[in-house]
Amino acid sequence: MAEPRKKQLRAIDVPFVALGPSGVAVRDRLKHLTPEDDTILRLVGGYQGALASRDLKRRCADGHEHSNETWAARKRDLTKESSSRIAGTITKATHDQWALARRCQAAYVHNLEAGIRMLRHRLSLPLGEKGSKRAPGGYRSKSEWHAKSRRLAVLEARHNAAARDWQTGRVRVVRGGKRLANTRHNLGKARLTETGWRQRWEAERWFLAADGESGKRFGNETIRVTPDGELSIKLPATLAHHANARYGRYVLTSTVAFKHRGEEWADRVEANRAVAYRIHLDAGRGRWYLTASWQRPVVQTVPLETARAAGMIGVDTNADHFAAYRLDIHGNPVGEPHRFFYDLSGTADHRDAQIRHAITRILHWAKRCGVAAIAVEDLDFTAEKTREKHGRKKRFRQLISSIPTGKLKARLVSMAAEAGLSIVAVDPAYTSRWGGQHWQKPLVTPRRKMSRHDAAGIAIGRRALGHPIRRRTAPPPHDRSDRAGHRTVQADRGTRGREETRHPVTERAHDARARTETEHRTRATSAPKTVRDARSARTWVQDSLLITD
Repeated sequence: MAEPRKKQLRAIDVPFVALGPSGVAVRDRLKHLTPEDDTILRLVGGYQGALASRDLKRRCADGHEHSNETWAARKRDLTKESSSRIAGTITKATHDQWALARRCQAAYVHNLEAGIRMLRHRLSLPLGEKGSKRAPGGYRSKSEWHAKSRRLAVLEARHNAAARDWQTGRVRVVRGGKRLANTRHNLGKARLTETGWRQRWEAERWFLAADGESGKRFGNETIRVTPDGELSIKLPATLAHHANARYGRYVLTSTVAFKHRGEEWADRVEANRAVAYRIHLDAGRGRWYLTASWQRPVVQTVPLETARAAGMIGVDTNADHFAAYRLDIHGNPVGEPHRFFYDLSGTADHRDAQIRHAITRILHWAKRCGVAAIAVEDLDFTAEKTREKHGRKKRFRQLISSIPTGKLKARLVSMAAEAGLSIVAVDPAYTSRWGGQHWQKPLVTPRRKMSRHDAAGIAIGRRALGHPIRRRTAPPPHDRSDRAGHRTVQADRGTRGREETRHPVTERAHDARARTETEHRTRATSAPKTVRDARSARTWVQDSLLITD
């Protein structure tokens, strides 16, 4: 009889230390602006925004025909109406926006291809055929099969149109955002008036930004902030008559004082190192803000062995909380499980604040524990979010879509770098399943409740430390115990008491243990009678093991 074939597990990727952040951005509110300051900011933002829109239109029209000559021609035309520095900033922003649109277009094409493949697979199966964990089965009824066949035709038409745009280099970009543009047709649902929407739309299309230049005064010639906090703007040639300072500059009455990273920013400004600035208006609140950003040199990450030297904290990411567990260098869980909850409902700012607050609590706990690294899963649900794959499992699709994978990675890496901690990314394969299988039940006590997510945190930490997820390996055969080696993977062979039963900490237990050790020492001075009789009969008997401290 043929043996059943074992299910092949996919290869597990090697853990790695994530790279640290390459840039820094801080923001401060511009307070006490006069009506004249507000007017000047609106004039400059609207004028340069029109230039940016015109330049983006020309770049999109060039498509694949873009070259250094067309770039130089666009920059010369912008220089005539503004300045060379403003023209360079606008063209650079245009290229970044066009490149982002191309990446989004490629992701859209890949998503359509994944949906088409899944629909074709499910349509080819008989009705009612059951699926597996790897792939779904056939559709339940003829009506569902017919509806999905029509959806397949829709996706194929969309894919053909997107593929033609990709091949010709045509991108669809909206300055100000596609979402805000579509909100114009649903003002009642968005609780906005036409005037309120118009203010937001114009504010999003303004352009008040300048790239930094190393070696120039205070690191920026267009938007300049002195160490004392004085903010001034170099006006375009068309608006130079509004200047209130020399060389066509306008000095705002508001002063800037960065509370976060203020010393680092001041060091760069005093050393005339490049700092980029952006001024923007929050139309909903009616507040002006200044954002300063600069690049950091690429910092060499610590080796993986150094990150493992003081143990690890394994973090399992879920839709509403982080499940974390501390592990020592041998992969043994230490202490109790920790859960850090967050709420991802509401606005984007609220969700971002919730994520930052949860990460902050994790980092503070990691610093108190004394570990040097945090292990997280390298999650990516790009291919698993399509409704064609999961079908009727709407709640499951909402669940995996709500897990903040991309934002979590960016936030965790940047905030951990500031706290002096490293992030170790591991393969997420089988962590929840094996963690629940090998760690959930053994760690449950009358006072400790273990969830599957807590056990997954242990599995993630053990994988980052280089240990197997399984608690113990199978014991060796009786005749090969010396060659097969020690059976546990939790403690090394040289660790004393690695397989002893933990004795209760009571006076009676200490007294009983002391009497047992005394009896062992007394009997060790002479061989037992049964052993002498066995030796005289030339038969082999195993002596009792002596346990001495």
